[in-house]
Amino acid sequence: MARTIGSHGPTTMEAIRKAGLRLIFEHGYEAMSLRQLAAEVGIQPGSLYNHISTKQELLSQLIQDHINHLLSELELALRDKRGAVERLRAFVAFHVSYHMTRKREVFIANSELRSLEPRNYEAVVALRGAYERRLADILTDGVAEGVFDVDDIQVATFAIIALLTGLCSWYRPGGRLTKDAIIAAHEKLVLSGVMPHSAASPSGGDGKRGEQA
Repeated sequence: MARTIGSHGPTTMEAIRKAGLRLIFEHGYEAMSLRQLAAEVGIQPGSLYNHISTKQELLSQLIQDHINHLLSELELALRDKRGAVERLRAFVAFHVSYHMTRKREVFIANSELRSLEPRNYEAVVALRGAYERRLADILTDGVAEGVFDVDDIQVATFAIIALLTGLCSWYRPGGRLTKDAIIAAHEKLVLSGVMPHSAASPSGGDGKRGEQA
């Protein structure tokens, strides 16, 4: 039974966002109605318009906020990292960790991209492009440093992101592998794909993490 809350203020907006995220994830954007959303939050349908103008606005906000948060958290993860190899390891660890805990947001950002109107679609694509460029820059720097052997930066960027995001389709908390072991396995896969010969073999502390996978 939906709880009843006030129809104004940030608390209600947060409840709308959480309910919208869950309903779109479970039923799809087209199937979710604003009346259904209002009932889930515990307010009158008309009160929704104190917070969102349309269902399209809600979808756009959910996706853009997700990617903006992804970008800001990535910047923190890469802070103080030196060298392309260290930065790539940090990127992989961050991306995997983030996507382990935000399955709904990631699913909606990918599957409902088609439901965005042109202006909102372009804004989301621009944000996604900014995230992809952070990885592309790391790969480009690695080639310049002589530690990566990458023929096509764009292809490698798309392939790595697809690989790392793929865990959303199979990862379940409490499974056979620990979080650290899953991160280590992905690090090994990515590094072995971009580093020449056997240079990607882990050493030191990273070697211990690799053994867990």
